[in-house]
Amino acid sequence: MKALVLSSGGIDSTTALAIAVHKYGHDNVVALSMSYGQKHDKEIEAAKKVADYYNVELLSLDLSKIFEYSNSSLLKQSTEDIPKESYSNQIEETKGEKPVSTYVPFRNGLFLSTAASIALSKDCSVIYYGAHSDDAAGFAYPDCSDVFNNAMNTAIYEGSGHQLKIEAPFINMNKAHVVKKGLELGVPYELTWSCYEGGDKPCGKCGTCIDRQAAFEANGITDPAL
Repeated sequence: MKALVLSSGGIDSTTALAIAVHKYGHDNVVALSMSYGQKHDKEIEAAKKVADYYNVELLSLDLSKIFEYSNSSLLKQSTEDIPKESYSNQIEETKGEKPVSTYVPFRNGLFLSTAASIALSKDCSVIYYGAHSDDAAGFAYPDCSDVFNNAMNTAIYEGSGHQLKIEAPFINMNKAHVVKKGLELGVPYELTWSCYEGGDKPCGKCGTCIDRQAAFEANGITDPAL
């Protein structure tokens, strides 16, 4: 079997990549990195470093044209600033009734659909991606939920003639458990990038920085990126 892994260069996708390499061997794993109009290229650079570390083939796609109509604060054309507060605070502000401002419309749906076409063309039978329960909480990122994952898995399985399925190993885990699994596998977290800003160092104030630091602290260590 061969696996295709959606790789953003962050903690979750890199841990998913490590799991796939551990299970199938690096020769049977393909990583797929997406440009979608984000405000910086740090995560793309991180994905390349991670792919080199695991000696896997890395494919790259530019899907930014599709998202140019969105005002998500994560994107270059946005008129909004990236919030400098935890996701829990952002969810409280939205009352859990709509996604946070850094949600990119149906991004995982598009990524998984695109990955399905490429995976079939590369003779892969499984797609890995790193969605976890913290991101799905309170409708922050609804395309990270268990319900969404099951629906996409069914669509891809049926649409591929039962040749392809999705594997989301962290869908019912929080980020601390993702890091715990990664530490057990020796994931090179020092190569990863999660911050929504593109500075020389993580800002430490955006939602993903706060969650990342808390996940490492829960495992009794300091975030290697810091």
